[in-house]
Amino acid sequence: MAKKNHERQDENKLELAQKIANQSQKVARTYESLEDGFFRLIRMFSNAIDKFMFNPKYGIFVSLILAIMLYMTINMSDIGSLFKSQAESALTLSDVPIVIDYNSDKWEISGIPETCEVILTGDQTTLTTQMNSSGYSVVANLSNLTAGTHTIKLTADKFINGLKVTINPTNVTVTIKEKVTQNMDISYDFINTSKMDSIYALGTPEFEMTKVAVRASQSTLDSVAFVKALIDVSGVTGDFTQAARLVAYDQNGNIVNADIKPETVNVTVKVTSPNKQVPVVVEPQGEIPNGMAIESITMDHSSVTVFAPESVLSKIDQVTVTFDASQLTSDSRLYKGINLPTGVKQLSVTKINMEIKLGEAVTRIIEDVPLNYRNYTLGKRASASLSKVDVEITGTQSNVDLITADDIYAYIDLQNLEVGENQEIPIQITQNSASLVKFTPVQSSVTVTIVDEDSVESDTEAQGEME
Repeated sequence: MAKKNHERQDENKLELAQKIANQSQKVARTYESLEDGFFRLIRMFSNAIDKFMFNPKYGIFVSLILAIMLYMTINMSDIGSLFKSQAESALTLSDVPIVIDYNSDKWEISGIPETCEVILTGDQTTLTTQMNSSGYSVVANLSNLTAGTHTIKLTADKFINGLKVTINPTNVTVTIKEKVTQNMDISYDFINTSKMDSIYALGTPEFEMTKVAVRASQSTLDSVAFVKALIDVSGVTGDFTQAARLVAYDQNGNIVNADIKPETVNVTVKVTSPNKQVPVVVEPQGEIPNGMAIESITMDHSSVTVFAPESVLSKIDQVTVTFDASQLTSDSRLYKGINLPTGVKQLSVTKINMEIKLGEAVTRIIEDVPLNYRNYTLGKRASASLSKVDVEITGTQSNVDLITADDIYAYIDLQNLEVGENQEIPIQITQNSASLVKFTPVQSSVTVTIVDEDSVESDTEAQGEME
């Protein structure tokens, strides 16, 4: 049984192989047939081309076709550029100036912007040429208009032909006013003062004229608060004369657009350098440790020149140098800056060298120093519990020995005191800044009674009547 099955399988395999072989032969025959047909078609097309190209009757046409194909192959890029150049592009120009055509001597105008936007349309070559050119503008022609409000059309000027020009905005509304003339006084401002050395002071300018003619519409003239000559003081070191530019301003300091005749005015300014020589005073701050005191201070500059306006100089009698005395433990050398008083522009010397010598501190009491009143108010009478005070002085022996009661000024300040009895007021001592001795009142305060002089007189008169 197994043998029969095996024989049947072999027969099936043989039949399958026979079928595959037959199918392969069919495919091969079909491929050969197609190949023969393709080559026959090629030969027919080749024969037709040969007959056409080598036939004398068609020679001219063949030559023309070949020439056209050769030309197009060589000039293909130029042809592409030709079609490309004919394509339209757009270019936007911002901030194109608007030129206004009008009689500026007669009319004042408002409402027209300084610049506008222009959109150009055309081929790329022309647009590129326009971009590289200058002198084009947009014109607002007002030459035929009179006073009033008008809407006008802006026009393009000096753009390359062949471009389409679109202006934004196309129309603007302009207000035209007739100008009038008014004479106005001249004031002044110094400009660039930061470029002038601070040691110099400027005098009052002297003008060749005091009034100028200002021309504008009446409403504009009404807004002019002053006309100023702008005097440039850059680098001046002495008296000078210059032609100062004139500018009109409103009340808020804004420039007013108006015609000023003349546009400049000659002005002369005197330049001075006010100064004063004053002593340098050293003022130690704080307590010197270890029971020591300053014996002497030697400076490389005992005085300096102060540069300031006269009004400031009149209030300055000295300049001071301060340092922290609590840091002194032995003889020292210090390099310190001079305190710049308010209003002073410059000092001839800004820092000084000091040589400080120390000595043992001693204390002495000076008795019966007169007590003074300051800021005594008229119409009031004051009485204090003390008329004299004792003052403790501290310093080195040599410096303390030089002090007497006449060198000490003790006082109480009565400012802002109201009428009343037994008011505690601190005793103060004016410290001589040139002295190296410290003054301290033994009594820290006194009691003061303030009364009205009118009430005192009334009481005195009443007492006299009773007697």
